[in-house]
Amino acid sequence: MLRSTAINHTDTNSARPDLERIARRRAGAKMGWYIHAFVYVLVNVGLVTISAANGHSWAMYPLMGWGLGLLIHGAVIWLLAPGGGFYDRLLERERRALGAGDRG
Repeated sequence: MLRSTAINHTDTNSARPDLERIARRRAGAKMGWYIHAFVYVLVNVGLVTISAANGHSWAMYPLMGWGLGLLIHGAVIWLLAPGGGFYDRLLERERRALGAGDRG
């Protein structure tokens, strides 16, 4: 009985570093997206200002292209990455499907 308690205690402690590592990775990825969005806004405000001062509208091209990249980056971080709502729902559905298949 003591041995199983020790094993459970060890398993819990070994899981904590994994959770910490995952949490740090997710927080770093989200921070990277915030930095990306900040630089996007800052640079594109400058490009729009330069474009408008010269009487041209070329700034919309980098705005749209980079905006698409920012949108994809955000979708990967906020929707598809582990811990994102969409990913968690899909994972739970797969777990239920696999559990139902084992019973039948």
